[in-house]
Amino acid sequence: MARFIFITGGVASSLGKGVAAAALGALLQARGYKVRLRKLDPYLNVDPGTMSPYQHGEVFVTDDGAEADLDLGHYERFTGVSAAQSDNITTGRIYQQIIERERRGDYLGATVQVIPHVTDAIKDFVLSGVDDIDFVICEIGGTVGDIEGLPFFEAIRQLGNELPRGDAVFVHLTLLPFIPSAGELKTKPTQHSVKELRSIGIQPDILLVRADRPIPASERRKIALFCNVRPSAVVQALDCATIYQVPLSYHDERFDDEVLAAFGISDAPPLELAQWQNVVDRVTKPDGEVKIAIVGKYTSLKDAYKSLIEAVVHGGIANNVRVRIEWIDAETFSNQEDALAGLKDVHAILVPGAFGERGARGKIEAIRFAREREVPFFGICYGMQMAVIEAARNLLGIDDATSSEFGEEGTHLVGLMTEWARGNDQENRQEGGDLGGTMRLGAYPARLRDASKVAEIYGKSEIEERHRHRYEVDVSWAERLSEQGVVFSGLSPDGRLPEILEIPDHPWFVGVQYHPELKSRPFDPHPLFAAFVEAAVTRSRLV
Repeated sequence: MARFIFITGGVASSLGKGVAAAALGALLQARGYKVRLRKLDPYLNVDPGTMSPYQHGEVFVTDDGAEADLDLGHYERFTGVSAAQSDNITTGRIYQQIIERERRGDYLGATVQVIPHVTDAIKDFVLSGVDDIDFVICEIGGTVGDIEGLPFFEAIRQLGNELPRGDAVFVHLTLLPFIPSAGELKTKPTQHSVKELRSIGIQPDILLVRADRPIPASERRKIALFCNVRPSAVVQALDCATIYQVPLSYHDERFDDEVLAAFGISDAPPLELAQWQNVVDRVTKPDGEVKIAIVGKYTSLKDAYKSLIEAVVHGGIANNVRVRIEWIDAETFSNQEDALAGLKDVHAILVPGAFGERGARGKIEAIRFAREREVPFFGICYGMQMAVIEAARNLLGIDDATSSEFGEEGTHLVGLMTEWARGNDQENRQEGGDLGGTMRLGAYPARLRDASKVAEIYGKSEIEERHRHRYEVDVSWAERLSEQGVVFSGLSPDGRLPEILEIPDHPWFVGVQYHPELKSRPFDPHPLFAAFVEAAVTRSRLV
């Protein structure tokens, strides 16, 4: 029977609940336990799919087509367990389901209320589909005291009473700030956060305390005394050189031992962390360094590219080099002179996904720079589409080549997708319809051209990758582009949708319609990122 670990946060957001949950999952997994991680988000959006990256960071996409919180990316990267739509719930989705039930009359005339109807729906989500799982780790978004989070805290409080005794453990993550003028760490924020949590009926079993310096034993005892936990249950969470060091750091602080003790488990299987140490060594002690430019439009908020950043790091791990990312705002490029000034010293160029026309011109200029100067190039989703438009403008001479996403004028090589196949089903969308959840989402298959660069990289002829986009490259341009050396080397099984383009005569020029970064892991770097970084290493030795 599954045991449940509820991770809450206090004092401030962005303390790292997602990484803490993922690291704990990795530690339990390293002992041979089967784990599942879930995220409960209190915001009213049904999912983060319509949010600006500046509001919520990246939108993570699962194989089954869910647009989910970026923490699910941490979960997957740390445990290798693929997340699903059933692993992320929001207040919006809960209320949507409840209102649909009420309209159908499922509540038999009852007054629908937060308690019990909303809390029951949250509990049903937490408890569903975990029969074969040893530990379910549930992260509650936001911080204790947030008004929108109260139904979630009430739901897990109820679960703490309803589950068999000893089957639920509460972990609370807080901040222990250092005040320079006083010259000491201050425990009051943690004390007040725990007081707030206890006021709604939850007594934490373990405190995970973020600090930028070691916490003296005296301060740990003070926290334990005022927060009603054992001193051993006050676990310091110090900053690490890389997030992949967090599982090792937490184990050194006996976090996993304390969690198991809270469950009354004293005979846990031995721990095997050699693979984590190997990853950390490769990140912190590389053999060299390469510089890769990411030309994007959300560069002021790195969380907008969280999975992309990690996939690039994984590419570095695969080649035992450190990757230094040069963040470049696409709007700074308006011509080739700008591109030359900004890109002349980099070893490779990556143009990531995006939406809208802003920054498109700069991305096209960056792609042209990479193509003409034989700099390794990787285009992802929107980046592939801009590569097609760049080739049409500068190789085919179609000056008004563009995407219908940017307006009705011009020659559209990229257009709105209104129907496509998903297995044996036909998916249909309408222009002007809802934006949320209406893109081509989730894992779709593709077939690779024999003897192509991507077939060589993948080592197989059929792949399945995750998508998130509304526009597609028009396959009817394949022949004309091929005459100029730009080849569609991967297509959907029916041959209607270009999935991959490459330039065979270029050192490394690949664009993909999907998001390979979503499936990359530190122990299993995505082959495209491993090959891309390898190409950057090769160029670094030539320039």
